[in-house]
Amino acid sequence: MRSVEVRSGAYSYEVRIGAGLLGDLGEFVRPIFRGERAAIVADENVAPLYGTLARDSLRCAGFTAEMLTIPAGETSKSLASAGALCAKLSALELDRGSFVVSLGGGVTGDLTGFVASIYLRGIPYVSVPTTLLAQVDSCLGGKTGVNTDAGKNLIGTFHHPSFVLADTETLGTLPERIWNEGFAEAIKHGIIRDAALFESAAKITRENAAEFVAQNIALKAAIVEADEREQNGTRALLNFGHTIGHAIEHAAGYGTLLHGEAISLGMVAAAWVSVRRAGLSLGDCDRIIAALQGRQLPVALPSNFPREKIFAALTRDKKFENGRIRFVVAHEIGRASVSDEVTLEDLRDAVAHLSSRAERD
Repeated sequence: MRSVEVRSGAYSYEVRIGAGLLGDLGEFVRPIFRGERAAIVADENVAPLYGTLARDSLRCAGFTAEMLTIPAGETSKSLASAGALCAKLSALELDRGSFVVSLGGGVTGDLTGFVASIYLRGIPYVSVPTTLLAQVDSCLGGKTGVNTDAGKNLIGTFHHPSFVLADTETLGTLPERIWNEGFAEAIKHGIIRDAALFESAAKITRENAAEFVAQNIALKAAIVEADEREQNGTRALLNFGHTIGHAIEHAAGYGTLLHGEAISLGMVAAAWVSVRRAGLSLGDCDRIIAALQGRQLPVALPSNFPREKIFAALTRDKKFENGRIRFVVAHEIGRASVSDEVTLEDLRDAVAHLSSRAERD
């Protein structure tokens, strides 16, 4: 078992990583909470796999734990879903001494964290990520949110978990497509901060993932600790590939592309911009594309994709400030920065490049 301590402002919490830990969830969180009531939120795919184990572990530790199930998929990240979940917590009579557990992937984590932040003006939550993407990235950092018709994560809060448990045995039940999408965020971490981590992504299997997950968590924890609310530009590095990636995900229609697949496309576009604006070598650009292709992630946009929808979503992105975009560029694999010199025309050219790749391939 590995352990990473996350310290961010007034918040401090532990992330435990290892195989076969879910059955000890109750034991891990018992010292943290004095109240007895808890609710576990999982989607309809994860609940049958791990819901009983998590609930029984909490009950054995003396908690009154109940399961709440949400529909699987990105459409659950909505204000309507958040309101419905708040109503269920109220029906269970959860109070400020209670806590909720997010059991699942990024959608479940974002929604549950958001609900925990607004229910009774905020109650604690525990994050139990069961996908690679959630384990290497979204399970920590405090960002929660839901989508709107206008774009991705446009309504949200900062609300840190009280404890994170990443049981890498849950990776064994992931469909291949969902397993692979998690590598988009891991490859991103390598691009912006750690060239060795970038190289190691090609060698990871479901059986040897624990150390890789721990390395990704430690990297993100260090970035969050340095800049919890994106005030000095450090945390903004985590947005590499996300500006265009989020816009592509929105333009495609939520649920058409997995989040990691959209981010993969966004990183190819960001690498193209980086060649033009940040001195990224064509060799490193090709290595980024090859790493994504090695995990069966998309690197080209169909020529008939509704590109204008991408640009409509781009201008509503949270990373635009006073009409200018703060765009993350890579100078080389392992080193990135935030630039205010990237123009909307650069982004149009990058999206056109994504479409032209499909024609060449």
